Amino acid sequence: MKRSRSYGFLWLSIALMPLIGISFLLAIQPQDYWWLMRVGQETIQNDAIPVTDTISWSQAGRPIVYQQWLSGMILYLVYESGGIVFTLLLRGFLIAITYAVIWVMAREVSTPRLATVVVFVLGIATANNWSVRSQLFVYPLFVLSLWCLLRWQNGDKKQLWILPVSALLWANLHGSFILPFVLAGAALVFGKGERKPLGIALALMIPATLLNPRGTGVWNYFVFMLNSPSDHLFAFEWAPPRNEGWQMNIFFAWMLGFAPLATFSPRKLSVFEWVLYLGFGWLALTGLRYVIWFLFIVAVFTAALLAGWFNNSAEPKQIFPALNFGLGIFLLILPLIFLPDFRERWKVDSVAVYETSTTPLAATEWLAAHPEACSNLWADYSFGGYLSFALPSCKPWMDSRFNAYPPEQWTEYVQVSRAENWQAMFDREDINLLMLSHAAQPKLVEVVISSRIWCEEYHDDVAVIFSRCEAME
Repeated sequence: MKRSRSYGFLWLSIALMPLIGISFLLAIQPQDYWWLMRVGQETIQNDAIPVTDTISWSQAGRPIVYQQWLSGMILYLVYESGGIVFTLLLRGFLIAITYAVIWVMAREVSTPRLATVVVFVLGIATANNWSVRSQLFVYPLFVLSLWCLLRWQNGDKKQLWILPVSALLWANLHGSFILPFVLAGAALVFGKGERKPLGIALALMIPATLLNPRGTGVWNYFVFMLNSPSDHLFAFEWAPPRNEGWQMNIFFAWMLGFAPLATFSPRKLSVFEWVLYLGFGWLALTGLRYVIWFLFIVAVFTAALLAGWFNNSAEPKQIFPALNFGLGIFLLILPLIFLPDFRERWKVDSVAVYETSTTPLAATEWLAAHPEACSNLWADYSFGGYLSFALPSCKPWMDSRFNAYPPEQWTEYVQVSRAENWQAMFDREDINLLMLSHAAQPKLVEVVISSRIWCEEYHDDVAVIFSRCEAME
């Protein structure tokens, strides 16, 4: 057993090492990260979760629900403890746990080497879903729930306690807490394990979700999210996936290739496994946000199907446990060189810590140095997300919280960003300050520059700031 474990640990480390390194190198995207930290900060400082909008001035005082309050608190505490380095370490840890559990599931039905290949392909195919936001916290909960249900189907019911614990945490971390119910419900109806203990676990999941600051209100929030027109109309992750980019090429190729693989493999999928494949496959085709859940499931099933053509017991006779463990630990530690503090020492300046085009670092410093200028600010929505935490005294007209704003406001935002009816809108809303994005609003920047009403106050490669000329006279 020691030999087998050390051999498996080495292959697991080989799988995780590049994924952890990628997680450290990916830039922080501002859309959901900064406002979540703002929520966490207010929750800790006020000893209460905000119930009204304190981020924007256009919706100030309006009721709002932050179901992801626990994610915000964790992100804020981590950032306060160690800045962006600790934040990246947290992401690396969550990614490592998630893909390690998937590797374990794949290893249980295949070989260590095959599990490593599958997990590596899965990692590069899903890395575009590794943004630091609330969803990142529930990836481990999803794969642990899947693991315990697959074990249950094989007669092992000891891990079913994971389901109610996952439901409790999930209901305070991210709005997708319905997913463990989907997994467990499918298992109860179509699985082959003992139904009574699973039924008990499923029954316990319902009251577990009520252990949150809003009680039954968390389910109202779930219904609201499913029907939020602003999310469905304007958030790209709710749109159906397109076969654009190499990661989406992998997704579509994997989805299309799975059926013939399942047909010709000596190993056959159970009804429960087919239900998961078809159900989550349908979800993945309806929205980008569901693609990663589908690929988590398909990766495990792919390892099982491929293993039908390989000898699962083929391991080397001569194994050195201490050496295997030592090499594995070294591989897991090695990605630390990609953290920002280490990058600076070996001068890798080409890798940005923050997503450059959407994070107005220097422009925000200018605003902080000129607080008198920040009045009725209209900013690029991603800039507003960054300002929500970096400079909360300078409230934007709107930010990156899609469901915090009605679809009419988003429609007007899109029109103005395209330089349509922009001055009339600025006059109606008494906008005094603009913080525009060169990358996302080039046409608007061009027409504002040519206007006699607006005077340029600041510009860099990311953002340009204008104020009303008469306000400066």
